[in-house]
Amino acid sequence: MTRPLIAIPARFATSTSALRYAAEVNARALIEAVWRAGGEPASIHPASRDVAERLARFDGVLLPGGGDLAPHRYGATDTHDTVYDVDDVQDDFDLEVARAALDSGLPLLAICRGLQVVNVALGGTLEQDMGGPERAHRHVIHPVAIQRGTLLEQATGQEKIEASCYHHQRVDRVGVGLAVTARAADGTVEGLELPGAQGWFTAVQWHPEDTAHEDPAHQALFDALVQAAHDRS
Repeated sequence: MTRPLIAIPARFATSTSALRYAAEVNARALIEAVWRAGGEPASIHPASRDVAERLARFDGVLLPGGGDLAPHRYGATDTHDTVYDVDDVQDDFDLEVARAALDSGLPLLAICRGLQVVNVALGGTLEQDMGGPERAHRHVIHPVAIQRGTLLEQATGQEKIEASCYHHQRVDRVGVGLAVTARAADGTVEGLELPGAQGWFTAVQWHPEDTAHEDPAHQALFDALVQAAHDRS
């Protein structure tokens, strides 16, 4: 089987140990999870020109984690002092990728920042900070309850899953048409889907790539993306 081509927006890095200059990167665990699923992962340059045309050559999209979206993207007039790594170029590109993938029915898996990008792209808002170290989901593994009958439940085969989280922001107002598919015990939105979407789409606030190499339920999210991409190609 020819490996479906999965587009993954690159993240900017000011330095890397193997290169002399600033770089565009993606997490190795993320790339390996797509590869294990049978996909061909391809990092794409964050330039927000002709995004729909550029995505047309791909069979699926993975929106990965990263820094925070600029608060003005969802109508906030003030910026919390914990907001970090904001990049307008990255924001422009990720939002365009989310809209283009959903509009075209391109299979889409959104992870952490990716979930927040989709929410904002569809008119939702974010809570800029969850309340400091005692409330933030950073370096935390906790149970997440998954709604039955969702694509998330179908992919993982689980109604409860141990999720590896690293985020200090969360969904506030849910974007237009989106449905919550998973929550943490404190009520944090941990999953979103778009009922009636043209193509396969699910989003998770946690990082399934962290444990996908040893946990079939987390690897199954990448498997489902690649399978949907294969079925569409």
